[in-house]
Amino acid sequence: MRTPLVSAVACAFWLTHCSHAPEPREASAPSAPAPSAVTPVSAPKGLSYPAARKDDVVDDYHGTKVADPYRWLENPDSPESRQWIEAENQLTFGYLEKIPLRARLKQRMTELWDYERFSVPWKQGSRYFFFRNDGLQSQSVLYTADSLSAEPRVLLDPNTLSADGTVALAGQDITEDGHLLAYGVATAGSDWKELRVRDVRTGKDLPDIIQWVKFSDASWTRDGKGFFYSRYDEPKTSEALSGANYYQKLFFHQLGTPQSQDTLVYERKDQKEWGFGGHVTDDGRYLLINISRGTEQKNLVFYKDLKDPKAKVVELLRDWDAKYEYIANDGTLFWFKTDLDAPRGRVVAIDLRKPERKEWKEIIPQGEETIASVDMVNELFLLNVMKDAHSVVRRVSRDGKPQGELALPGLGSVSGLNGKRQDTETFYSYSSYTSPPTVYRYDVKSGQSTVFKAPQVKFDPSQYETEQVFFQSKDGTRVPIFLSHKKGLKWDGTTPTLLYGYGGFNVPLTPGFSVANLVWMEQGGLYAVVNLRGGGEYGREWHEAGTKLRKQNVFDDFIGAAEYLIAQKYTSTSRLAITGRSNGGLLIGAAVTQRPDLFGVALPGVGVLDMLRFHKFTIGWAWTSDYGSAENPEEFKALHAYSPLHQVKPGTRYPAMLVHTADHDDRVVPGHSFKFTAAAQAAQAGEAPVLIRIETKAGHGAGKPTGKIIEEYSDLWAFTLDQMGVGRTQSVAGTQSP
Repeated sequence: MRTPLVSAVACAFWLTHCSHAPEPREASAPSAPAPSAVTPVSAPKGLSYPAARKDDVVDDYHGTKVADPYRWLENPDSPESRQWIEAENQLTFGYLEKIPLRARLKQRMTELWDYERFSVPWKQGSRYFFFRNDGLQSQSVLYTADSLSAEPRVLLDPNTLSADGTVALAGQDITEDGHLLAYGVATAGSDWKELRVRDVRTGKDLPDIIQWVKFSDASWTRDGKGFFYSRYDEPKTSEALSGANYYQKLFFHQLGTPQSQDTLVYERKDQKEWGFGGHVTDDGRYLLINISRGTEQKNLVFYKDLKDPKAKVVELLRDWDAKYEYIANDGTLFWFKTDLDAPRGRVVAIDLRKPERKEWKEIIPQGEETIASVDMVNELFLLNVMKDAHSVVRRVSRDGKPQGELALPGLGSVSGLNGKRQDTETFYSYSSYTSPPTVYRYDVKSGQSTVFKAPQVKFDPSQYETEQVFFQSKDGTRVPIFLSHKKGLKWDGTTPTLLYGYGGFNVPLTPGFSVANLVWMEQGGLYAVVNLRGGGEYGREWHEAGTKLRKQNVFDDFIGAAEYLIAQKYTSTSRLAITGRSNGGLLIGAAVTQRPDLFGVALPGVGVLDMLRFHKFTIGWAWTSDYGSAENPEEFKALHAYSPLHQVKPGTRYPAMLVHTADHDDRVVPGHSFKFTAAAQAAQAGEAPVLIRIETKAGHGAGKPTGKIIEEYSDLWAFTLDQMGVGRTQSVAGTQSP
């Protein structure tokens, strides 16, 4: 399977998607005293919020004084923070346990989640590889088979690596002959991972172990004697989950030697923010070095001729002028997808012997839709394009001539289609909001798709439907929303509605199946997904319209979507919940502080909520390409104006909130959620509860065990429906009332 030449740092937000600690204080603050008997905050509905000390910490940003009274909560391991965390969890879980619907939701979610599911297979040498989960396994298991009809065998079962399922597989690469597997292991959701090597034939691990790897997979040389990877220097123990990550380096590991003898291939001591991704081309001739700068949607591409041991690194694309993604090569002829002079994407050919831009040849010009990905299989380009945020797959010849489209079942998403130039088959997965992922084998020569694996979920998809509507945002921009629900619902303003958004880092939200969202729809709920500016649905211009000084456009789009749903009588304020994670958690925090009157429930998850200090922790500095930085005077004004933590206003009637985070999140450190919750609890003037759910032994989301996912969404949906006054006397679909 060809690994895309895109730095893992560059995807540093999406959950299937990469990542984010304390550093020296900029304003002196009194040292934290021993836990003290601070008077608890007065809380609604008889709740008593845990005490949260307020310090006199004030920072000066370009002449503007900004208080940060809860900065001590940035250290989650201090005795006082641990006491606060335990008290908040005791309050939250005590509250959730009293909701009648909670146990029944968990029962139904567990029942639905218990279905066999498969990843898209790929082939290396004569073997096929794929992931399978029997239903409720904490982690999916990697299998291999000698043919598609042969009985597969377990190659790697991550569930055996820990008793509680919190150790996860984090990336893998297999040698050209299919004999060796290099794989990453991450613990408790951390972005740090350890690389190990397994013999595919025996199933036994070799002694090779590589540590302090983050945002990098392995890439084997064609002869299987070693692999390239990127790592950071070993951090201080106290900063492993919080310290800023700079100066990534690209190494080569020779199989059978200790990591201390690995060869440094490339570093830039003058560029602390540069990240490196090494990829060996399918012919084994070249090492491509993708160079990223945070999450900026531009990159450089250098290369090294592996045939010549003395070859130097050649700077092929070095202008930071666009995004370049390697597709394939034929000797010195390389094909790239790029948005240079094409914000929605195009394909160009570059010959290493004549790399000047005037010599480039455009193979596939920019079209009306945005190109999401391109692969070359059987000498054909397979283009996965987005048409109003759903997938269309097109075949194009090497000389750029259209060769037709794949027939897809409806408004959905396609993933996969990986392969090599000489392959005659590939595989892809199709899913939608109401259809679980079905895996297809695609015969590239005949153009025929056949079902390889089809999941059997205990529900009837014919009873559900998805439609796409459009509305005009505040400035007149046309914005799409996907609406998924049971058929036959009446739009009278009473439908429980869950509005989800993201809006950042060029990440597109395309249709995808979720058991949790299905359970929501089973309750008669509407699941709405809005495609905000800042995402990647309509290309570079759409993304940039939601960045830095224009970030408010994202929040305006989301608020506009909520107003549209209410105006069209899909729902009403009391029945409208909003949810998002990571950058989407920022979205929810901004929306609820800007328009607390518009929503009934808010569920900000692992959110970036302190926009003045996010860049000081782990990989947070990488997000300044989207957000800007408080160190810039103009960008500070914009950030301060919407930063959720700083826009919490005492005496405001906020909707019900259930903030959720994890104690091992080293991407968006939990201090964001801790500080926001403490501020919101102190500010709440209404009767709605403001609670925080803090997961233990978990991180930003990737690799979270199935059981923890089920528990989390059962809690979120139970809290939401209870606050809406729904479900107290109703049975959950597929179960019996107690």
